[in-house]
Amino acid sequence: MATPSEPRASELKVDATKLYLEEVFTDRRIGTIRRMTPVTKDGAPDSGRPTLYVGETQVMTPAGGLPIVFEIAAPSLEDAAEKFGPLAKDAIERTVRELQELRRQAASSIVVPQGAGGGGKIQLP
Repeated sequence: MATPSEPRASELKVDATKLYLEEVFTDRRIGTIRRMTPVTKDGAPDSGRPTLYVGETQVMTPAGGLPIVFEIAAPSLEDAAEKFGPLAKDAIERTVRELQELRRQAASSIVVPQGAGGGGKIQLP
């Protein structure tokens, strides 16, 4: 079920006033930088909106690669490339903290079985 902020499948529509041309740059080693250039509905550059930069890298987990995506506030591709490393490190550390908190919450949850045979005993997962 869609949440209030998510459109329903019948309401899916691209907003032609918020289009971006996406270019991907990579060093083929650490990650990618996406330059999101705003465009009009005709595909012409839209100078009324800022160009955005988005960094992406991944960390390996026992379940496979976990993508890490983060915004880079930068006026140019060169500046975005310089800021990539520290911002990626911050994003990875934030993701690790969030995963540890989720693991902690899951480990501390209490399950009270319902129905026949449960006896109302408290079980830890």
